[in-house]
Amino acid sequence: MNEKKGLVPRLRFPEFREAGEWPLASLKQLATRRTERNRDGEVVRVLTNSAEHGVVDQRDYFEKDIATQGNLENYFIVDEGDFVYNPRISTFAPVGPISQNTVAKGVMSPLYTVFRFNNPDNLFYKHYFKSSGWHLYMRQVGSTGARHDRMAIGNEDFMAMPLPKPPPEEQKKIADCISSLDALITAQADKLDALKTLKKGLMQQLFPREGETVPRLRFPEFREAGEWENITLGKIAKFISGGTPSKDVADYWKGSIPWISASSMHDIKIEKSDFSITDSAVKAGARIAEKGTLLLLVRGSMLHKRIPMGISAIDVAFNQDVKALELKGNITAEYLIYFLSARESELLGQVTSTGIGAGKLDTLNLKEFPVAIPVAKEQQKIANCFSSLDALIAAQADKLDTLKTHKRGLMQQLFPNPEAVAA
Repeated sequence: MNEKKGLVPRLRFPEFREAGEWPLASLKQLATRRTERNRDGEVVRVLTNSAEHGVVDQRDYFEKDIATQGNLENYFIVDEGDFVYNPRISTFAPVGPISQNTVAKGVMSPLYTVFRFNNPDNLFYKHYFKSSGWHLYMRQVGSTGARHDRMAIGNEDFMAMPLPKPPPEEQKKIADCISSLDALITAQADKLDALKTLKKGLMQQLFPREGETVPRLRFPEFREAGEWENITLGKIAKFISGGTPSKDVADYWKGSIPWISASSMHDIKIEKSDFSITDSAVKAGARIAEKGTLLLLVRGSMLHKRIPMGISAIDVAFNQDVKALELKGNITAEYLIYFLSARESELLGQVTSTGIGAGKLDTLNLKEFPVAIPVAKEQQKIANCFSSLDALIAAQADKLDTLKTHKRGLMQQLFPNPEAVAA
């Protein structure tokens, strides 16, 4: 390696702008590969390196034990502070993730590469490995080999990885900056989780529990309004099936009317889709759900985990996996969607398998699903409450996304260009 060749990041703190280039050093010059095996089986805590979450307990990540206690003797011992490379490729880690173990002492599969920096003050490199600065080198010396989802790279090549080596003071400045931003992101993520928890709790309180006729919590003006009416979904809603215009008629698919399928049902407000149809497709038999219609997914793989539903913000078309609920009487779509969301676990209990991996909600069963209905004004009060809370949640999610975007941009500036690293 040419140690004289240096790097300069695009963004630098003022006090380091005249400090010169960053030299390069190989990973083996800065760290030692760890190969201690769990021969006596003394360590039983099994860890894994997740691309999205870093080093975590295997059981927490997979929700079960993948490795059994009888085959841990060949696993590598990983101390807290060690770094781990997982060669598995994913969207989050296109050449595999490198993460620091901040959990506890444990063992990891011998498929992983474990190393320890000679200098314990290595927070700079913890952040550096979350950048893309080292990816190009990995692509140049490694390959996907026989398994397309896994990098194949020898230990010598891996430990020869060139790393920037700025002065310790500059390393600390960069690490502190990114760590502060991480702390802010964590705080904002916690706030988002708190809002979601609040919503979940309110749903348990503002709607009657199964078999009850009044909620545990009620707005003051409705405390003397009496019991809620219990009725089945089929009595208050007409279920309308959607359809798919012929794919053979190109003109059907060049319009401006969103065509809603499972992939479009992520938010409570539905108005966008990857596909749009024309008026001629509607005339040929496609169904239209008018603005303000409640749409419910009744078939799809998502149903095994959640019940996608939303209200159309504009007139939309929808496919055969979606049902439009045309409501009768004084019940509103805004109230009903929050009621059904509060009863999601019960709806999930009605999901059956289609035999091809997808879930299915039977319309006849849905029509018998019990719904508790208060007076119209109380419906609106509840809907407004949750709508306001949803707006807060959306705003908080946007704030969190903005911070994450800012961090990605900052890291691109604070760490050298990956092409320069590999040059």
